[in-house]
Amino acid sequence: MPDVLPPDSVGIVTPQTLHFSEPLLLACGKTLSDYQLVYETYGQLNANKSNAVLICHALSGHHHAAGYHSMSDKRPGWWDSYIGPGKPIDTNKFFVVSLNNIGGCHGSTGPSSINPETGKPWGPDFPKLRVRDWVHSQARLADKLGIDVWAAVIGGSLGGMQAMRWTLEYPDRVRHCAVIASAMKLSAQNIAFNETARQAIISDPNFHDGRYQEHNTVPRHGLGVARMIGHITYLSDYDMGEKFGRDLRSGSFDIGTDEEVEFQIESYLRYQGGNFAKQFDANSYLLITKALDYFDLAREYGDDASAAFKNAQAKFLVISFSTDWRFAPERSREIVSALIGAQKSVTYAEIESKSGHDAFLLPNERYEQVFGRYLAGIATE
Repeated sequence: MPDVLPPDSVGIVTPQTLHFSEPLLLACGKTLSDYQLVYETYGQLNANKSNAVLICHALSGHHHAAGYHSMSDKRPGWWDSYIGPGKPIDTNKFFVVSLNNIGGCHGSTGPSSINPETGKPWGPDFPKLRVRDWVHSQARLADKLGIDVWAAVIGGSLGGMQAMRWTLEYPDRVRHCAVIASAMKLSAQNIAFNETARQAIISDPNFHDGRYQEHNTVPRHGLGVARMIGHITYLSDYDMGEKFGRDLRSGSFDIGTDEEVEFQIESYLRYQGGNFAKQFDANSYLLITKALDYFDLAREYGDDASAAFKNAQAKFLVISFSTDWRFAPERSREIVSALIGAQKSVTYAEIESKSGHDAFLLPNERYEQVFGRYLAGIATE
């Protein structure tokens, strides 16, 4: 952390919490009688409340998208490269809202929260969620903040699915929708990766059928392996090759030695998995990956994606990345084709990048230009 905050940083930010006592009916048929959402805001809401932008997070994301919580923070929020003064999501122009979804584990009500009916953590009893449930809870948050219409709803990956769902559930409350490195539904391969990660968690002996909190333990190994599996899919083969290749962290292949060999990539993945297991809740991981699997934008419209978008009123920006194989450019082009078929306004860009799916989080000059110019156009409306 630098001694002085960068001039394009939103600075020191403080998370806020809103409690909701109005029951939330979920897609699974169950109801959350009350819940809370943790969120952060950056920038100022203008007089007519027309400059609000909603940031929807991906699988392991949360409310802390930009800035710092203290001067001792080692790193800023997860999308700090794109949110701040003069950045694509310019906080000199926009009032930005970023939240932690229900079901998460960073302060919003989720499996690690106390179930008021039992006095124990919800654990595996927390209701199953769909993307639409997040959107409905986000709409409640907008109501509390006095925001009738979002200037833009923006999300990458799973966040992009939420952004699209917003345009279907609340078409008159979204002026622009930015869908980045996302898809209208997961491929069988993506579902397979998610299930393999879930099985790593479930098979951990400390999982205890999801009631590990009651046993004062954590399925840390299984959660770490799950993150390792996911992390592999977020990177490109090129990126891993450039960063790690076949470099060794320890050991040797010298003839006559039987010393244990460890590759740099092995050490890196274990480090990432171990860190993640300290910060994320296993039941939340299971819950959110299932919601990701369940999402299918066109399912209720006779599998006709253009029909799904028919009532959307927003204008769309769709961005993909050349080496993203988890949410390949083909998936974004399917979204674009569906929007064209529905006669919607859509801008599309495929960005050259060597960083795989993680590219949507990382600095990239062309990405910044495309994203920034589109958002600048919104600011002048």
